[in-house]
Amino acid sequence: MRYSDTVRQAVDFLLGLTDEDAAARIRTRIGLPAPDGPEAARRRIDRVWNWPPVPASVVLWVLEQDDPDLNAVVWRFVGADIGLRRAMARGVPFGPGRTKPLRVPSALRGQEPEIPESYVRHGLVGALREAGSMPTARAAGSMVLTRDDWSAVSEADGERPLPGYTRWVLSVRPDCPPALRARFGSHPKFTHRVRQAGVLDGAAAYATAYGPAVRVLEVLSMGHAMFPARVRDAEHALRPLVRDHLGEREEAWAVLAQLIETFHGTTPELVTTAGAIA
Repeated sequence: MRYSDTVRQAVDFLLGLTDEDAAARIRTRIGLPAPDGPEAARRRIDRVWNWPPVPASVVLWVLEQDDPDLNAVVWRFVGADIGLRRAMARGVPFGPGRTKPLRVPSALRGQEPEIPESYVRHGLVGALREAGSMPTARAAGSMVLTRDDWSAVSEADGERPLPGYTRWVLSVRPDCPPALRARFGSHPKFTHRVRQAGVLDGAAAYATAYGPAVRVLEVLSMGHAMFPARVRDAEHALRPLVRDHLGEREEAWAVLAQLIETFHGTTPELVTTAGAIA
């Protein structure tokens, strides 16, 4: 059977959660080629441009690598988040403990959004407090770039709560510190809005709660090259499911390989369905 690159990467990711010898036997049984080596995996990054949209947190996980070349690749996934766009255009680092500015890829130079007038007149906290609409809050919030900026926001909100629009705009930024986001709100409508913006608790949530499974697994298959510090959580979340519902059963893996490309549910749903059918 001939598999698309997307299906190969997705199934390879799940097979990587099993015993190596069993995985080799299963590949032979279902006609799946041997997995690509690290160099080939790195070359596949160029094809990330063909990905469908991914949650905002996935983009942040890539930015945490502080790799200018990766930043250039995920630039199109930042979308309308002018805060992240400004940070990337300035070479702001996102990795833990890093403060030195990054090299800005040529494709990102000159791409910084216009600096809002309110920031020029009132400074960071003043502009955030002046925001009386979503557009003005988005503009002011786009100037929150570094850890020091987020600390200033937290301190200002602790002294006197920031306006609702400002809290809304900052809470849906994937780089908003979790403790500050929790302070901004915990109502179900608030948490729904954060989820709709693609802000996740971690890679385990992405691996288990998002679909379609084939696309999620395709993204995770690039994790060791693009967000290695995060992908392990996804692996830990999925490994017990793979073990319990697929294991070393060649028939179950054959069913999964047939289902995966047209299956619209999550990865846990895919794995359990394939196991049940087999």
